[in-house]
This record gives sequence, structure tokens and C-alpha cells, in this order.
Amino acid sequence: MIISVIRTVILYTVIIITVRIMGKRQISELQTSELVVTLLMSNIASIPMQDTDQSLLSGIIPIFVLVICEIIISILMLHSSNFRSLVCGNPVIVINDGKIDRKAMSSLRLSTEDLFEELRQKDIFDIRDVSYAIVETNGKMSILKKAASDTVTAAQMGIFSQDNGMQAVVISDGEIADSSLKFCGLSRKWLFKILKLEKIKLDDIFIMTADKTKKYHIIRKDGSSCTE
Repeated sequence: MIISVIRTVILYTVIIITVRIMGKRQISELQTSELVVTLLMSNIASIPMQDTDQSLLSGIIPIFVLVICEIIISILMLHSSNFRSLVCGNPVIVINDGKIDRKAMSSLRLSTEDLFEELRQKDIFDIRDVSYAIVETNGKMSILKKAASDTVTAAQMGIFSQDNGMQAVVISDGEIADSSLKFCGLSRKWLFKILKLEKIKLDDIFIMTADKTKKYHIIRKDGSSCTE
């Protein structure tokens, strides 16, 4: 029993390492080759987990071979668009200048119900608002609205708005996130100065966010908050 647990932990660690090597992607964003490698790795890893008579190397070696193959394929796709098209295919335009391409939908086996479901997920409930719809190689759909139906931006209205950058969580449940502070160009010295100013202890903070302009928002563990 203990041996099975140890083998499982080792294989679990190996899978995490290999996935990290392959890069960060959500399942829905995997390209064809990446999805195949992911499925094969899970199947290969399950064999030595269940069968203790199997050598651990019989699972670990094939996993690393698959990862090496995926890295090589990724490099080839990076340098050759033809090879990338062969492995991953090409984006397909299903709505072209406001007109539905039935031939393209048929080649993708995409029904009208599927098309409208994708549009609704993009907050589009009237197909007449769509100028272009493209099915990407990872299966996701990209939408370009018609100019008359698109959301008006501040730039189009001639309104100046300051870019404060992205807010990052600098304290989570009393723990300081140094990487987030660095991302915002802030320091622990600034952080403790703010805590002293607000008269809050580090352990009393549930969440604190900040941005590059030094604006912050603090939520205490008791539910109260303060903002700068």
C-alpha cells in the first residue's frame, strides 16, 4: 500500500514537471499536438500507478519522450507555418462580412445551434451585429462586431482616461505576495507604511490589492474595508 502511494506521488510530481515544461494553457486552449500528448501522458502514468509489478521507469521515460516530441514539434511549428497548418490546421471564417459561410460551417461540422451558442457566450444575441466570426485552431471562436453595434471606447468619444495598470493582490490572508509588489513597482517599505497609516495589522488583512499608481484597497478579515 505504501509503495503504491509513493509511486503515485512520484508520477504525480513527474506529470506536474512535464506540464510546466510544456507551458501554461487551459484545456480549451490546447492545440492538437498538445492535447494528444496530455491524453497519452495520463494513460501512461496510470499503468505503473495501478500495477506495482511495472517499473516506474516504464512510465517516466515515455512521458519525458512525449514531452521532448512536443517541444520539437512546437519548435518546428514556430519556424514553419506550413508544418503548423499540417498539425493544427488553419483558422476558418464562418461569418464573412456579415454573411454566414454555410460551406465553412459544414466543413467544421458546426451546426447553427452551435454557432448561436458561441455568439451568446460572447454576449451577442443578434447575428446581425456580427461582421466576422472566426473559428481558431484551438476551437475557440473570435468575433468582430459591426462598427454600429460595437461598444464605444473612451478614445472614440475623445475622453482622456488614466491607465492605472492592473490591480494585483499584494496581501492574501495575512501573507505578503512579493512578486505582486514587484509587478506593481512597490516595496515592503511602502506596504508597511500604508498599514501603519491605516492602523491595520498584517494578520488582520484578508485581501489587499494595489496598482502601479499606489492606489490600494484593503479588505479586513472582519469584513470592513478601506480604499485609497
